[in-house]
Amino acid sequence: RDDDDINDVASMAGVNLSEESARIMATNSDLVGTQIQSCKDEPFLAAIPLHKRILETAKKLGITDVPAEVVTFISHATQNRLRTVIEKVTVITQHRMESYKDDEWYEQATDVRSQLKFFEQLERLEKQRKDEQEREILLKAAKSRSRQEDPEQARLKQKAKEMQQQELAQMRQRDANLTALAAIGPRKKRKLDAPGLLTIGGEGVGLCGGSQAGLGTASPRQYPRQKITRVNLRDFIFYMEQEREMSHSLLLYRALLK
Repeated sequence: RDDDDINDVASMAGVNLSEESARIMATNSDLVGTQIQSCKDEPFLAAIPLHKRILETAKKLGITDVPAEVVTFISHATQNRLRTVIEKVTVITQHRMESYKDDEWYEQATDVRSQLKFFEQLERLEKQRKDEQEREILLKAAKSRSRQEDPEQARLKQKAKEMQQQELAQMRQRDANLTALAAIGPRKKRKLDAPGLLTIGGEGVGLCGGSQAGLGTASPRQYPRQKITRVNLRDFIFYMEQEREMSHSLLLYRALLK
């Protein structure tokens, strides 16, 4: 009854099951009757140095013989472990690089960068106010004409003289820079002879497709730029803190000390 229902639906849709089966068999005829064999077992680590290292550890426990299957199994286990670590750390790095500024489902609660800029501006204004006060004190000391001067007054006068000389030198340097920029004139961007043409050693090298004069017959290809995920030490430390086996390990302690 189920087959009849399927045939009725297929006939209503205009599909002939026998023709479709014959077409599938004809398309995959090269795969019918072929013998599939497993690939050669390639170890991830070098077998000889790994075998020596395992034998050194086994001798301490009283084991004198380690078969080759154990070396292969440990090599595959190392590969699997390394793949797992790389996948998890990559996910952590991608989460760190995600930006939610343009996402309509998120709103910004705090802006630490703006707060730091505000504090830096306050410190700059405070420093400027203190410099102005010190400058006024030095100028008053420089203008004083008392005959009996104490050593502190003499030191203030000398410091005021040095400050005036430094300000004068800065003004001269600023005027010299402005004069040099006015003599050079406005900087103009260098124009290429043809769009998408880069000159290297006097020869033109095409950078973009299209029929341009003098580009030659070769059509350069545009390869997509591969996205690179850069993992830093902070990401790896976060991974080790989340792992049960590594959260109290010596490796995590050494990473935190760096």
